[in-house]
Amino acid sequence: MTTQQSTLHMKASFSSMNGFAYSAPPATPHGQGRPGRPCANCTCSPGLMSRQNRKSSLLLRQLEGARKRPSLRSSTPTGSSRNSVYSSDSICQSKNINTSERLLHLRRQMVAHDLCCYIVPSEDEHQSEYVSLADQRRSFISGFTGSAGVACITRDLLNFNEDAPEGQSILSTDGRYFNQATQELDFNWTLLRQGEDSMTWPEWCVRSAMDMSEALGGKEAKIGIDPKLISYDQVVKIQKMICDKTENTKAKVTLIPVQENLVDKIWGEFEPVPVRDANDLIMMDSNFTNETFQSKRKRVLDYLHEKLPNCKTFCVATLDEICWLLNLRGSDIQYNPVFYSYLLLKGGETILFTDDLYDDKIKAYFETNKIIVEPYAQIWARLSSTASAYSKSQEPVAIASGSSWEIVRTVGDTHYKEIQSPLELFKAVKNEVEISNAHAAQVKEAVCLAQYFAWLEDQLVRKEALIDEYRAACKLLEIRKTQKNFMGNSFETISSTGANAAIIHYSPPEENSAMINPDRIYLCDSGSQFMEGTTDITRTLHFTKPSKEEIENYTLVLKGNLALERLVFPEGTSGYNIDVIARQFLWQRGLDYRHGTGHGVGSFLNVHEGPIGIGFRPHLQSFALQSGNIVTNEPGYYKDGEYGIRIENDMLVERAEDLKFGDRQYLKFKNITLVPYCRKLINEKMLTPEEKAQINAYHKFIWHSVVPFTQPQSITYKWLKRETAQL
Repeated sequence: MTTQQSTLHMKASFSSMNGFAYSAPPATPHGQGRPGRPCANCTCSPGLMSRQNRKSSLLLRQLEGARKRPSLRSSTPTGSSRNSVYSSDSICQSKNINTSERLLHLRRQMVAHDLCCYIVPSEDEHQSEYVSLADQRRSFISGFTGSAGVACITRDLLNFNEDAPEGQSILSTDGRYFNQATQELDFNWTLLRQGEDSMTWPEWCVRSAMDMSEALGGKEAKIGIDPKLISYDQVVKIQKMICDKTENTKAKVTLIPVQENLVDKIWGEFEPVPVRDANDLIMMDSNFTNETFQSKRKRVLDYLHEKLPNCKTFCVATLDEICWLLNLRGSDIQYNPVFYSYLLLKGGETILFTDDLYDDKIKAYFETNKIIVEPYAQIWARLSSTASAYSKSQEPVAIASGSSWEIVRTVGDTHYKEIQSPLELFKAVKNEVEISNAHAAQVKEAVCLAQYFAWLEDQLVRKEALIDEYRAACKLLEIRKTQKNFMGNSFETISSTGANAAIIHYSPPEENSAMINPDRIYLCDSGSQFMEGTTDITRTLHFTKPSKEEIENYTLVLKGNLALERLVFPEGTSGYNIDVIARQFLWQRGLDYRHGTGHGVGSFLNVHEGPIGIGFRPHLQSFALQSGNIVTNEPGYYKDGEYGIRIENDMLVERAEDLKFGDRQYLKFKNITLVPYCRKLINEKMLTPEEKAQINAYHKFIWHSVVPFTQPQSITYKWLKRETAQL
């Protein structure tokens, strides 16, 4: 799954700054200089607006106005659509908020805690990538709604007015979100582009603190963060950075835990504070898991005893790992079938800490498997007492790498051992039943997407209907709901037309969503949560006549996708080593994309599943691909302000049985996605005979797999027949 487009309110680039000192962009009235409806200094966060489920009358006005126009389409398919009903050159500006008052209130809290800098991460206390509304603190304080990023806010220690403290604020995010952040951040914020700007957010915080400390003659400058929301590994790196940078200087900088979350303290002054959900647990039948809890538990303990022979306790904080181990699922976080919990494997005991509800069947399951259930917040007292008891016998508590600073502080610096979580490793390798179910889920998903794309084309082209991005996404959800064991989308559907397709993680707003222009590229990145498995598929379509440039760039992306799918590689190869395979054809034209090429996919679990992936992030080198992994293949190209292209398939890693070099086995990919590529966007002259044969074989397999689930006279049948025809 894979950010936003043209820069309407550009922030200064850190790479262009001379030295450290900089000034924020000039303060302008919120919404000024931006297209679309101004927000009139609105202080409602995107989360609040979604909870209120606002309905828009603007769509009706657009529909009425469009019907009166003599022509619905632009005369030039590749030209600007600014004067068209299909205009999509900017995201809905009602998402923007004015953060001035929020930052003022936060800095007053920083005064009370004697902080010069406060860090607001995206993650919850389980280090989850996607979080509940109640944990979207970074979105609340900054206005940026992307799933990844860190907000850092300073308080100028040289300003002694405690009622009106001043400072600077930055938002650091990766390439998927550069355009989105540029549009969503107001004038209070500066965007720090990870991987492109010369300074990282920890460096920015430390440098800010050093400057203030030195200016005050070596006074201590404190950087604060909620210790539940940052991993201890990250804390160690920041503390080392502080030591390195302050050496031989007068500056005194410290990173301190602030257990009272400062964003939570001010949130209620601006809007109703969301409450974490505590929903019913779901028990997975053996038909979906094929391995009992006891079997999984034994595997974990065997791994633990091998790595740490004298260790008897393992603390698990990652939500999808707990779900996988217990063969349970939940619905506490939208799109992710997980529930808030901690878990202790303590000798012969299994202690689950959760406030979620469960029925008599699950109660009996807990009793049979000797699983003790305690309140969610009780984890801290249990951890503390366990560590104290073990301190006398020198027995460590095992924690997973990436555990929070608060977990380490609770068990004590000398009473823990950090290990790679065996649950993360085991979960990523699917067993035979999980693989079989993944295939079944892909067939269901293919049927839904074929129905959806056929319907959308029919509405836009034959009926010349006006369909906005949000309504289209709702139609896809409606179609999916007809499938048995459909549990919901696996992430928010990216339904994007024209320039919005260049926004890598775009999601259409319910209010004032852009009309889908059949003369522009349409990108749909979507996925389902079936009991059988999780899907994540992207298709880029054109409904009329694409430009030569669009066809060529689509074909370059497709060639990269096909090349990666054909790859055969030795065991021990990581996704870091093969990322270049998908980029090679784009690189030959001086093109690229700002996101990884692939990520692991869960089995009715998180759509982004570690530790494997295909990309350029160094940590991927530590995790070789294995037979049984399911990983995405999603190269793309994005031309800001015009269009975006991405082609994403889910691939199964299998053994290449006939290949062996010494004792080293070989692996290959199997594309398990069953949705055809867009024929109108393929330049056959750019394809090799091998690539044509690969596409033709794939489309033939799709036809035979999906057509039995369609009606012969239906628009879905006709669309599928046309799109899977041989090249």
